[in-house]
Amino acid sequence: MKKVSFFSLVLLIVAAIDSIRNLPAAALFGSSLIFFYLFSALIFLFPVALISAEFSSRYSEEGGIFYWVKAAFGKRWGVLAIWLQWINTMVWYPTILSFIAGTAAYFWDPELAQNRLFLASMILVVFWGLTLVNLKGLHVSAKMNEICAVFGTFLPMFFLILLGGIWICQGETIQISFRASELLPSFQKVENWVSLIAIVASYLGMELAGVHVNDVVNPQKNFPRALALSSLILLVTMLLGSLSIAVVIPEKEIRLVDGIMQTFSFFLKTFHMEFLIRVIPLLIVVGSVGGMINWLLSPAKGLLQAASHGFLPPFFAKKNENGVAVRILLVQAIFVSIFCLVFIFTPSINAFYWFLTALSTELYLFMYGLMFLSALKLGRPKQGSGVFWIPKGWRSVSCFIGLFGCLLTVVIGFFPPSEIQVGFFRYAIWIALGNLIAVLPVGLLWLYEKKSSEKRR
Repeated sequence: MKKVSFFSLVLLIVAAIDSIRNLPAAALFGSSLIFFYLFSALIFLFPVALISAEFSSRYSEEGGIFYWVKAAFGKRWGVLAIWLQWINTMVWYPTILSFIAGTAAYFWDPELAQNRLFLASMILVVFWGLTLVNLKGLHVSAKMNEICAVFGTFLPMFFLILLGGIWICQGETIQISFRASELLPSFQKVENWVSLIAIVASYLGMELAGVHVNDVVNPQKNFPRALALSSLILLVTMLLGSLSIAVVIPEKEIRLVDGIMQTFSFFLKTFHMEFLIRVIPLLIVVGSVGGMINWLLSPAKGLLQAASHGFLPPFFAKKNENGVAVRILLVQAIFVSIFCLVFIFTPSINAFYWFLTALSTELYLFMYGLMFLSALKLGRPKQGSGVFWIPKGWRSVSCFIGLFGCLLTVVIGFFPPSEIQVGFFRYAIWIALGNLIAVLPVGLLWLYEKKSSEKRR
């Protein structure tokens, strides 16, 4: 099978994470989003990139969170880690798919973004279409991702940043303040820290490509370089993109599902470029679809690794001629379809959208906690042999900072933003129940593996 190049690897990582969908949620927090983006990069993005780079080059034979955690704590904890990664995507899919559907509506009629039947139809067509594409294997998926990333992620993102920059340079009315006193949030107000959830959610997925380590050209060299470049691209584009929304749309008017097109429509009408209103949503949909490719394939491949170790029935271990976990992908598509339909027909999409964002982020952060603990347990790799080597002292510091970032964000995740009208205790209970329900099935996987092992003896 043809190997994935360095350029393709960077695009695979960036396209999976650098989603223009996340920008409206971050823009809700106005001037303080600058502080939170930089703070989140320091306590989360950079530590995750460093440890992922080390693991990807250290375990160049078998990659991904399952093998990394398994090497430190055994296969049961490895299964917990890959389950957290996979179940997080189950919770996350309704948000990204509803964003794609809401944006696509602008290609025909913006009013369709509020039509639940249209949203449901678009969601099913997009997800099942992507599932079928992924059955062709990583090489085909990576090629499609390259095209989608260039034209559907980078082009609209840079255009949005350019429009925001022009708006500021022309001296137009700005909805946020850039005074020093406004840039720093009030640390005494918990609601100001809730923005950390939205911004950390923007950085999730740096380790995803690690599961494809065997499919990459010279992984020991290319993975660390790709992760470093990807981190820089992510920080700059997301920060400037969020600011472009915050400077023109008042905080209380920002919509989460179609906030991007809300902003583009405003810019394009103001600058007399209405002819692009049908082009931009098409590009954004293309980029978002491409970004989902790695999210569909990587966690499913991780579950396939768990199945090969006896934690799932042999039925799920089936691979097609392209080496893809065909049955896991199809079962996944059925569950996601049902979950998305439930999401679309809830009374308050905005509130449920934020709830799912917070819940999926918390589940993923538990996985990252296991990753950092695994790095501490395994200790430093031997220097040489092409392994990426974090400078002495910085490795432990990165792990502890990353653990602090995960813990802080998990705690903050129990607090709803002021824009979502729901009581604190009710919201916190739902988050706690959501985490519990999502993690409980791991016990069944452990039990199945134990009984299977006893039968083989």
